[in-house]
Amino acid sequence: MPCTALAVVPETFPEPDPGRQDRLERLGNEITELAAHLHAAQYQLLVLIGRFDAEGGWHGEGIRSCAHWLNWRCGMNMNVARERVRVARALPKLPKISKAFAEGRVSFSKVRAMTREARADNESAFLQIALNGTAHHVELHARAYRRCQRLAALERDKEQHARRSARLWQDEDGSWVLSARLTPEQG
Repeated sequence: MPCTALAVVPETFPEPDPGRQDRLERLGNEITELAAHLHAAQYQLLVLIGRFDAEGGWHGEGIRSCAHWLNWRCGMNMNVARERVRVARALPKLPKISKAFAEGRVSFSKVRAMTREARADNESAFLQIALNGTAHHVELHARAYRRCQRLAALERDKEQHARRSARLWQDEDGSWVLSARLTPEQG
């Protein structure tokens, strides 16, 4: 079979579109504006879920939890429903995060990560990361914070363990006296 030469076709480039960048800029702005509205709506949904859960609105025959009710009535996957309930319960204790979420300035993904570890004493720090970083940054920070907390707890446990002691002696009247320092669990 004879070889045929491939014809070389010169590359052609489309004519530059002067309005393309402006159209893309407007489209990008519309996307981010709509996303902010969705974040704010997600906040409203979680407020309602939190109220519904707190008031026990989900109780009924065969319903085991608010997450189970969300799975049945709203078609949410059980893991998604559990996360929604967990976040809904956490938001009232985190007013700064709640406000930013209600305003659509942070996404549910960021809020979900923050509510795993945020408390009154570190809420502002988590929120700053969320406002200035990606959801991935918030996840990494939450994981690092959790790891540091675990290490600190292990160190406290180790110190308590090292301070344990027990002394037993016989008193002048013949009674036995026991003095001990125990960890909270052992006590």
